[in-house]
Amino acid sequence: MSLCRSPTELDIPILESLHDGQSALNAISTANKYFRGVAKPILYRDLDFSKATYLQTSRLLMTVLDRRELAKHIPSVTTSIRTEADLKEGKTRLKDYRPRLRELLRAVKLFCPQPKYTAFWEQEIFTEPSEEDRSTRFDGAPALVLIQAVVCSQFSSPRRVRPSAWDSLEAPWVVAQQTYKPPDEEVELFGYIGTRRDTSSKLSFTMLRNKNQNLVIQLVSGPQGDGTVGTEAHACLRSLKEFTPVIVKGKLKERQPPKQNTVDGIKLIEGRELAVTSVQSLNNISDDIIIKNDTVFGPDQRHLQLRTDSALRSDIITRSKALSRARLHLNKTDWREIETPILFKSTPEGAREFLVPTRQKGLAYALPQSPQQYKQILMASGFTRYYQFARCFRDEDLRADRQPEFTQLDMEMSFASEEDVMHETERLLRELWHKVPRKKTPERFQRMTYQTAMAQYGSDKPDLRFEAQIHTITEHLTPDLIGKITSLQGPAVDAIKIPISEDPKITRKFVSNFLDSPNGKVYLDNPDGQPGIFIGDLSQPMQGLGPLGRQYEMEGPEALKPENGDLLVLQARPNTPFSGGSTVLGNLRLALHKAAIAQGLIEAPAKDDFKFVWITDFPLFTPSSDSEPGQGGSAGFSSTHHPFTAPKTPEDVDKLLTDPSSAVAAHYDIVLNGVELGGGSRRIHSAAMQEFIFKDILKMKPERVEDFRHLLDVLRSGCPPHAGIALGWDRLMAVMCVRESVRDVIAFPKSGKGEDLLVKSPNRMTEEQLATYHLNLRD
Repeated sequence: MSLCRSPTELDIPILESLHDGQSALNAISTANKYFRGVAKPILYRDLDFSKATYLQTSRLLMTVLDRRELAKHIPSVTTSIRTEADLKEGKTRLKDYRPRLRELLRAVKLFCPQPKYTAFWEQEIFTEPSEEDRSTRFDGAPALVLIQAVVCSQFSSPRRVRPSAWDSLEAPWVVAQQTYKPPDEEVELFGYIGTRRDTSSKLSFTMLRNKNQNLVIQLVSGPQGDGTVGTEAHACLRSLKEFTPVIVKGKLKERQPPKQNTVDGIKLIEGRELAVTSVQSLNNISDDIIIKNDTVFGPDQRHLQLRTDSALRSDIITRSKALSRARLHLNKTDWREIETPILFKSTPEGAREFLVPTRQKGLAYALPQSPQQYKQILMASGFTRYYQFARCFRDEDLRADRQPEFTQLDMEMSFASEEDVMHETERLLRELWHKVPRKKTPERFQRMTYQTAMAQYGSDKPDLRFEAQIHTITEHLTPDLIGKITSLQGPAVDAIKIPISEDPKITRKFVSNFLDSPNGKVYLDNPDGQPGIFIGDLSQPMQGLGPLGRQYEMEGPEALKPENGDLLVLQARPNTPFSGGSTVLGNLRLALHKAAIAQGLIEAPAKDDFKFVWITDFPLFTPSSDSEPGQGGSAGFSSTHHPFTAPKTPEDVDKLLTDPSSAVAAHYDIVLNGVELGGGSRRIHSAAMQEFIFKDILKMKPERVEDFRHLLDVLRSGCPPHAGIALGWDRLMAVMCVRESVRDVIAFPKSGKGEDLLVKSPNRMTEEQLATYHLNLRD
């Protein structure tokens, strides 16, 4: 047994089995300092605990200094502090301490917003126990100390101190929430004007949002006392537009709890309102800007979009939290954040580049498509685990999931295989999903080869939430029927079954409307043949599949046998190895699902349904196309991903000499709900193999090979084996926030034309600028 007293005279007579009693006392003292003027300090001697309660509380006090252990310890602690002594003596402090418990719980939510830290207290503390339950429920006083211990944990080490939460702007809002305090306390609140309701010319109720727009209090304005106090403030409030930034002074008053505890989706302070005595506008909103509840601002007013759209603003905050969580996880697991240059050189990696001219005539930088070459150089430089949130630039055709500039989480490991990188990526993604949206993910992500994904889902980024799979049925169809479906010679015919409705008439109407729509007409113009449409109908011969013939009825896959109202779609394609990112039937599969969901015929996937899958074993090379310039060689094909990807096996290395088009790459993509979050590979670390691929496989021009001379020299210096991955941060956040477009999770995105409509970029160069950089414009 040992006795400890702190300089602040917190009297704790027994601190048995406590390794460092002084640390516990310091934590309490620190918490009391931060709560000065906000909550009454808690003194242990005021609580009159039994010995057993002291012991258990003291042990927990040290344990919860690490918040992560809190949830694990709370159940056992609450069991042990149900002391009979307190109950027999009638010291049931729950009712007396409830107001203070509420205020401390609000503080816990402020510092530990995670539900697992607060759900237990809300249930246990704020539910009045019956007489029968008093013998099994613990005293409120120990609970008070335990909650304060949680708050203490935020100040027990420099890493957890959050002084900004208690700055001069936020502290008054905390005071305003303290319903146990007597009314008429004066406070000064900073925030934004919200909606206003005028009951008469002399009385108005206005909502005031705090600076983060996540809390709102009702303001009452009108003449007070002798009629002079508050009159000027009332007139000022009525003249201000919504979202005007203000300072409001007044006295806190009690009010009846409202029927709803939110206003425009923002939490309302209950039991308190502010009688306004003065208002100061910090800036005015121009008269030509009209802000109402139903006002929709365009991208040319992005600042107003963000200020008025709480969901959009929330997604940007979620992005920030996810970025911080990723950094924390990677730093803890021995990854090193290293920045690489933005001004690079032009090299044919696969996408078009943005060039940055210099004042030296004929010389230009190129903005990096990715830090690919620099991170490989870092591996040769002796670093083992590198990452950075890299800004990347590609002059590509823009879509909903593409921007000319974007962010990717770039990672690379030396002495690593594909399995090492996939394992580390899964760890990171599980951490992000558990800590940010707080959703569970499987312990191991599903895996699928590229050929399997293309055959079963018609896409190299399959959406596994839709169970309908594609089956090849060529062998079950007669040559005559195949000839009616397509003019291709020796084609493959694929089929898919989609349950649309139990009524064939509804399904038939749905298909007809879809094919008449712009989205459907694309498939009618397919040069390989239009889709064959069949609808399951029990009233028809062969359940509506009569045109497919008896052979199909007898031999067709069981998975494609339709129920009443099911949709069966057939589509022909060339009978060649898969290439590219999708097939016609794969695209049609997704389009039909999307249309059926929009019409309410199919239930939309749950927002918390996240289906991760690795796609592996991509072809090392694919045929070149005009839209994908590749590496600019004359071989007729280019690297599927980039020319630094290694062949997967020794057999694939041999194929480089005999049949390069059949070689498989040591490449892997991570896909979530039909969105490619990122891709990576094991890299070529042999200079001889890398140069062979440049010259003899891709047949790049000698001057283009020389563009990579720096990399070849680095590999020649004894570069170790290495592998890595790049996660598209914008796409990842769009999926996490359940957004259709990456523009919704980027603070200042570019439009579909690559323009920033707010700042009006890009802008036209002046003659002087053109001359500075030795440029001339062609007609």
